Amino acid sequence: MEMIKRTTELKKRLAKAREKKQTVGLVPTMGYLHEGHLTLMRQAKRENDLVVSSIFVNPLQFGPDEDYEAYPRDLAKDEQLAAGAGVDLLFAPEVADMYPNGFGNMAAYVDVDRITKGLCGASRPGHFRGVATVVSKLFHIVNPDTAYFGQKDAQQVAVIRQMVADLNMEVRVVSVPIVREADGLALSSRNVYLSPVERQAARVLSQSLHEAQERLKAGEKNLLDLLDEIRKQITCEPLIHIDYVTAVDAYSFQELSTAAGDVLLAVAAKVGRTRLIDNIIWKG
Repeated sequence: MEMIKRTTELKKRLAKAREKKQTVGLVPTMGYLHEGHLTLMRQAKRENDLVVSSIFVNPLQFGPDEDYEAYPRDLAKDEQLAAGAGVDLLFAPEVADMYPNGFGNMAAYVDVDRITKGLCGASRPGHFRGVATVVSKLFHIVNPDTAYFGQKDAQQVAVIRQMVADLNMEVRVVSVPIVREADGLALSSRNVYLSPVERQAARVLSQSLHEAQERLKAGEKNLLDLLDEIRKQITCEPLIHIDYVTAVDAYSFQELSTAAGDVLLAVAAKVGRTRLIDNIIWKG
């Protein structure tokens, strides 16, 4: 595996791959890799000749009171894990390379409308503008055939798919199912923030979604009742403060009250000071 830190160097290396007609898969990450990231990398390796994974904690997608400075980083460990998962090129640029004029001086952004209005878009103003902008930059730098993202960030996947479709980007976007701990907790780099007691309490997020899924399998159609039950279960944990519990169309992100078509049940909550998200997709 090659470690590359400059966009110019990465473009030169990828030009050689294109000369050989190699297919390129891209796995964008913010590092502090876990099994969820490695699952994306392994799938990319199975489906492409060359795999590029980026490790970049993007300041543009963090709000002023969020955890940009504290976000966990361990590039040496990430390098070992990525190599073991089959990554060929690990792209770990500095902020100054990705934002040569300074991210605070940006005048051009990528904004995706409508599907960013609710859920995390409502809670984190500007977040998806930062996500869409940096992913657009990565797509331009790498020019991948396929890009891989985790379903845990379901709204992010929808934003990127919309951007690709609307801006005629020639990249296939693949969403890979959520990877979970044995007790159901969705893997996240931010799980490291949780104390043992908070880690125990956090299980209720996946548990409540799983029970809602079982009710849908049994024929439940009233999503409002399901959402009320999810909220009741989560609020029984005093360490957890709900941001949102919602049911939306899995593609348009319009809120739903009745189960019809593909439904995304999504939750976001603070467990102590740590914000976690989780979701399930019900194929109606």
